[in-house]
Amino acid sequence: MDARITAPDLPATPCSMPRRQRIRHELRDTVILALPLIIGQLCAIGLNVVEILLAGANGGQTLAAVGLGAAIWSVVILGALGLMLAVPPSVAQLVGAGRQHEIAPLFRQALWLALAAGVLMALLVQATPWLLMRAGSDPAIIPETVSFLAPLAFGAPAQFLFFFARGLSDGLGLTRPTMWFSALGVVVLAPLGHVLMTGAFGLPAMGAFGLGLAYVITLWLQAGALLLYLARHRNYRHLGLFERFDPPRWRPIAGLLAIALPMGFAIWMEGGLFVATAILMSQLGPVAMAAHPIALNVASVAFMVPMGIALAITVRVGHAVGRDDVSGVRHAGFVGIGLVLVTQCISATVLALASNPLASIYTDNALVLATAVQLLVFAAIFQLSDGIQVASNAALRGLKDTRIPALMAAFSYWGVGMTTGWWLTFRAGMGPAGLWLGLIAGLSVASLLLFGRFAVLARNASWKRLDHRASV
Repeated sequence: MDARITAPDLPATPCSMPRRQRIRHELRDTVILALPLIIGQLCAIGLNVVEILLAGANGGQTLAAVGLGAAIWSVVILGALGLMLAVPPSVAQLVGAGRQHEIAPLFRQALWLALAAGVLMALLVQATPWLLMRAGSDPAIIPETVSFLAPLAFGAPAQFLFFFARGLSDGLGLTRPTMWFSALGVVVLAPLGHVLMTGAFGLPAMGAFGLGLAYVITLWLQAGALLLYLARHRNYRHLGLFERFDPPRWRPIAGLLAIALPMGFAIWMEGGLFVATAILMSQLGPVAMAAHPIALNVASVAFMVPMGIALAITVRVGHAVGRDDVSGVRHAGFVGIGLVLVTQCISATVLALASNPLASIYTDNALVLATAVQLLVFAAIFQLSDGIQVASNAALRGLKDTRIPALMAAFSYWGVGMTTGWWLTFRAGMGPAGLWLGLIAGLSVASLLLFGRFAVLARNASWKRLDHRASV
């Protein structure tokens, strides 16, 4: 529920409540918290959908180039997401423990971390030409890919600032701003991207460069608007988020990094698997490279539902940890994971039965369409494992259990997923299907390991031995 949260206003979870009633109670609170997050995540991926649709309308080569550029840009998004994920559990645990006065100093240090990481990521994006040439990508699409990413690199700091501001609001249980300001991005990018890419109102057609420029303008508008909202809205006024200027302080930043780096590593392991898959796909020709972003885009839209629920799971588990509520941790985690299983069964059915009409939205090229439909069937297969791994990881983040899950992610996505996909594609000769079978293998192993980890910690309450302090 989107209301000003203080310690006495936290949802009650009395241990005396009958088991079924408590499950219904937890399910209701999770859904209320998750719905705006799901819509916000759908709007966030909507930026990617818009750019792929606009690129597809401009031709197959532009679609392939922007698809590859979007895959590389996803490294920035994953980096921002990985670091941001330290903020919601830290804030949620402070709320649960009744220590709201510590939130603002922590947030101001988080903003310094966001700026520094954003600048570093912008510099890394500048290395794109070297990366693509070393990876053996199709030379025909490299110039447009570089053109798309050149302006977009300047949006990296904005991406980090926006995600960190979101993380603060989500951790407080105020999830509607995530929905509103993510929707703002879609509303701005669609017309602006069309105008700058194709030319209108006296402006020249700038192609992929114009689409990248529209994207960076959108990112800075989102970040600035959300930060202004946090500074002025009454729901946050009592926190004093911007009441004074704090210089960077190593201790709280190091505390955030201690939580965030393993989380970010795990996110990068999963996201890096998809990025590496896109780069390897670029070696299989223009048809495979045009079909891959279509299937990945549809699968990414479907993934936003469990991702939104997962963000809510982190907050619910974090609140329970702050209250030192052992049974509350179990209920928050397992009920949330069960909810994700339901949504993923629906998602898998839709992707399997509607793969052709979904892919037809993006292209009318018969060869590209046929390949995309085949890949969407594989996407349907990994819906369950993808949902379980993201929900289980979210529950572990609520406990601030990050290091072992990061190692599990590295083994699953790269030791199993990438190895399997590479061998099936380039040794067994399965082509694009081999890379997607590798995705299925990696996500399946990750789901088993991460769910098992949370089940053990939750059932024997060994999470109490973890360090839950949020140092400011």
